Amino acid sequence: MRITPLTELTARHKRLQQYLLENDLAAAVLVQNSDLFYFTGSIQRGVFFLPAEGEPLYLVVKDHARARMESGLQHVLNLTGFKALPGILAEHGLRDFTTLGMELDVLPVQLFQRYQQLFPSAEIRNISPLVRQVRAIKSPYEIEIMKDCALLAEKTFEYAKTIIREGKTDLEVAAELECFARKEGHQGIIRFRSFNAEIYFGHVFSGSDGAVPTYLDAPLGGLGVNPAVGQGASYKKIVAGEPIILDYIIAYDGYLVDQTRTLSIGPLPEPLQKAYRDMLSIQEKLYSIARPGVAWSDLYHQCRQLADDLGYRDHFMGTKGAQVAFLGHGIGIEVDEYPFIAAGFDEELLEEGMTFAFEPKAVFAGLGAVGVENTWRVGATGLKRLTYAAEDLWQL
Repeated sequence: MRITPLTELTARHKRLQQYLLENDLAAAVLVQNSDLFYFTGSIQRGVFFLPAEGEPLYLVVKDHARARMESGLQHVLNLTGFKALPGILAEHGLRDFTTLGMELDVLPVQLFQRYQQLFPSAEIRNISPLVRQVRAIKSPYEIEIMKDCALLAEKTFEYAKTIIREGKTDLEVAAELECFARKEGHQGIIRFRSFNAEIYFGHVFSGSDGAVPTYLDAPLGGLGVNPAVGQGASYKKIVAGEPIILDYIIAYDGYLVDQTRTLSIGPLPEPLQKAYRDMLSIQEKLYSIARPGVAWSDLYHQCRQLADDLGYRDHFMGTKGAQVAFLGHGIGIEVDEYPFIAAGFDEELLEEGMTFAFEPKAVFAGLGAVGVENTWRVGATGLKRLTYAAEDLWQL
């Protein structure tokens, strides 16, 4: 178990303070679990209050003793009740705010209204884009944790090759992989920022199930076990000669990596083998063009154009009518961080230290899906691979 060093927490809140000053914000008030973990080292329920200048306060409703153990911040205070917040802040010289920043992309309206009542003279603005910009640049400390995630991803994939058998259901394979990963340290909980975005470990699909679309903003969905879940592995039995997709998110010590590999029992039909080789060529295209200073949307358009040129206009990133409008997503504490490899981000540029997953996938209704996904970090001159499991089209 890692405890986030104070040096990390300090560097993070100082970067956010710079953004607060540049945007004429008196303070940030953060309450979402992912942001609490990033800025305090704990997710104990409470408020991270960061003035534009000065030391941050972590005001904890429950559990204060555990928060003091987990967080290296100097001011970890007991918050006895929501209405006590202004008084505690005033005791530390923090009062009369004209502007406050909050996570309005995730904050429930009812809670937002309570904060408006607590600070009636303050204009509350959305600070989420600024928080996400800070979090997008990973420190060497964060990269080391993500490397540990990648090691577990490789172990899980190697284990998968020993348990996949004809006649097993996708759900059986998924359960065995999840058990293995948990024993190796997978934290279990995977966090999204987007509303109603949920996933459990990841997905195992075989054959036609790999092409079943779903509500999730992802190229693959799967039938799942019931409509209440609506995604993931089902009771379908694995047979020879069909693609088997292992799309797993590894979560370890608070951080994530995303990795997809394609396998089969016996050889796949040649069209599917060719499609897989073409997905690898799209990944190579990304690798050749991605570097600091390149627009996120530029990466999307060039790789999307290559997919169209290769003949996958109606099969790339989903079946026709269910295709997603991105090729990659930032990843770190949450699955859907900055940067987004998607159209519309013409002004947003790759920066050294960003990490993202890139997932070119070809999907064929009635046949299934083939593809690859890796997590990358942006180095000074180009991309560096974080996930590294073998990319051969494995035939078991």
